Amino acid sequence: MRILVVEDQPDLQRLLRACLEDEGYAVDTAGDGKEGLAKGLVWSYDVIVLDLMLPKLDGISLLERLRERRSTPVLILSAKDALPDRVRGIDSGADDYLTKPFERAELLARIRAIIRRVAGQSQSTFRSGAVSVDLRSKTVCVDDGLIALTSREFSVLEYLITHQGRVVSREELLDHLSDEHDESNSNCLEVFISNIRRKVGATLIETRRGFGYVIPK
Repeated sequence: MRILVVEDQPDLQRLLRACLEDEGYAVDTAGDGKEGLAKGLVWSYDVIVLDLMLPKLDGISLLERLRERRSTPVLILSAKDALPDRVRGIDSGADDYLTKPFERAELLARIRAIIRRVAGQSQSTFRSGAVSVDLRSKTVCVDDGLIALTSREFSVLEYLITHQGRVVSREELLDHLSDEHDESNSNCLEVFISNIRRKVGATLIETRRGFGYVIPK
């Protein structure tokens, strides 16, 4: 999953990036509203974490302009905790609103909930035959035995599970698993898919030639 963090405080931006990357997310950052809007319109993010008090373009204006062209999920993360601010943020198109200071666990839980909700998934646990995947703890079990996946392998599996039943192209997978500085290519993706099949089972992920990959419902 790929997340854009729009935050002008360098220390907090670095903290958020580290927190999200620790969870296996690909993270892009922007230090002002204009840069955040530009990136939000160019890339297809799974979630945008948006501060409100930004230089060059405030968060509400960014959100309103973004909504004219994109429906990317947005989580506002702001020190403005008054009820009118929260209401305005939601009414302007935000999917959720979390105030600063915040707890890491709650931020991550809200991001997971947004991703599930947008994908139409109601639960954090996926089961298919002997395979069980917990998207919250990021663990995979086969026949109740824990399977070790790398962070990137789990990210591939997570994206396909979140979009279960839909064929996902190689290009879409790469766009949502890589940040703006990542130079991974489709050959790397083939390796990740091959490793997942070897560790978890050859039948979980199907290849649709010329189209991409799918985990059937």
